[in-house]
Amino acid sequence: MYSVRLWSVRHSRGINRFYNWFEKALILLHPLWSKIGYERLEPAFAGFERATKGLLFDCQMCGQCVLSSTGMSCPMNCPKNLRNGPCGGVRDNGHCEVKPEMKCVWVQAWVGAQNMDKPASILDGQRPVDNRLKGKSSWLRVIRIAKGLEDEFGNKPTPKKPASPPSSTAPAPAKVEVKVERPVP
Repeated sequence: MYSVRLWSVRHSRGINRFYNWFEKALILLHPLWSKIGYERLEPAFAGFERATKGLLFDCQMCGQCVLSSTGMSCPMNCPKNLRNGPCGGVRDNGHCEVKPEMKCVWVQAWVGAQNMDKPASILDGQRPVDNRLKGKSSWLRVIRIAKGLEDEFGNKPTPKKPASPPSSTAPAPAKVEVKVERPVP
């Protein structure tokens, strides 16, 4: 798995271009997914995603995939689970201080990001992991966010209340009597 993960980082540009196409296709199929039901699709999508991304990226199924921002190097493989850059313990040879046999996930992320079309996206800050989403499909989540079915925090939008018509029991406006006095000539 580790060697495939390193291969994925080296080929990050092509993988990211494929993913961008794949994401657009998934979003276009929203009417179908909606008809089947996102809850019914979750187990199948999560299983396929776990197998595919597990092989290519050693994915940990956090449910909030940021591979497109991290050069196809999954930050959840960091022993410290750092999502926004390396710790201060990266060794001189670029290896991890906790697992010396492993290259630092963030050193690999930087290399992979430089190959991609938008290398500066690695500088984007990532939100902390929401453990409620662990094990869920990030692909379905991307579709739901794109279609406004949930926000980036996993919350469903609150329905807007329709404007209520004026109440017929409201009191009528008070009549105001105005006296106009004319001066006598």
